[in-house]
Amino acid sequence: MFEVSIIIPVYNGEKWLDKCLQSLFIQSYNKPMELSLYNDGSTDTTMTILDDWRVRLEGRDIHVIVSGHTGQPRGVGFAKNTAVRQSSGKYLCFLDADDEMSERRIDKQLEAAKSSSNALIGCKFHRVPEDSTIRFTKWANNLTPHQLYTQMYTSHGPTVVMPTWFCKRGVFDRVGGFDEGGKGVPEDLIFFYRHVEMGGEVYRVDDDLMLYRYHPDAATFSIKQETIWKIRIDFLEKQILSHWPEFTIWNAGKQGRRFFRSLTDINQKKVCAFCDVDEKKIKKAVYIYEYSKEKYKPRIPIIHYSQAKPPIVICIKLDLTSGVFEENLRSLNLEEGKDFIHFN
Repeated sequence: MFEVSIIIPVYNGEKWLDKCLQSLFIQSYNKPMELSLYNDGSTDTTMTILDDWRVRLEGRDIHVIVSGHTGQPRGVGFAKNTAVRQSSGKYLCFLDADDEMSERRIDKQLEAAKSSSNALIGCKFHRVPEDSTIRFTKWANNLTPHQLYTQMYTSHGPTVVMPTWFCKRGVFDRVGGFDEGGKGVPEDLIFFYRHVEMGGEVYRVDDDLMLYRYHPDAATFSIKQETIWKIRIDFLEKQILSHWPEFTIWNAGKQGRRFFRSLTDINQKKVCAFCDVDEKKIKKAVYIYEYSKEKYKPRIPIIHYSQAKPPIVICIKLDLTSGVFEENLRSLNLEEGKDFIHFN
């Protein structure tokens, strides 16, 4: 058994795989380790690149296990699960074939994982191209330890991003692996939420240890936003709203109303008000849910945000109003997690 197994799923990775494996080769971690890679039906030169690297990696005390299939791809979840099953490491270091590790990644995250055996360990990262996903990168790299838990319901997804995951094998085994539904399934988000639901911890090493590449061929782009929305709503209802007797929705506009309509009947009845800063919306005074099956349609008051009664579900995206929204929120002196949760 090795201490660390590097888990790489790959499909047509010829553009980036050489640099990815080079970043593994130069790791400062100097004990024997294992590379477990699953080739999910690649039709390019991925296998040739792997064959070229095998001798170099083995010479550096990196045991290489490669399996795969030809034909139709089975999906990222299947590829990751298979790569994990065929590996033997006590700790799992996930790496996408289009990304690159800094030379200290394994050392740094292994140290953290040994101290937090029940945690999914992430790290800070930088994007290539540099100007891609600026808001997302800023958000993910600047979350406080507390916000790793309170902001996991937003559209950004897991508060430690998948390409940076590192964990003890037992964390993976307890969750039961990734969803294998294939293309269009957000297997990372589903795994992350299951991990948290089962009492798993979330931790981020505050060093930039990953080059996280942004490109149009990424599997992320095959996932429909509606699918992610439904998963997020379900998780929020189970983890948060089930414990709140009533709450306010911050945003009387399109996103706030969509959020309300997505809730179960039980949680819709808990909404005591919408709040907003827009005077036009506030002057309407009430939101009438016309699609309700009840005889008397729900009528939800619309109030100024300064009058909002916590707890509050915030359906406004962060960092889009030149700081105006954030200042309004700070003015209420509320505690994140207890008095409000970000959803958008």
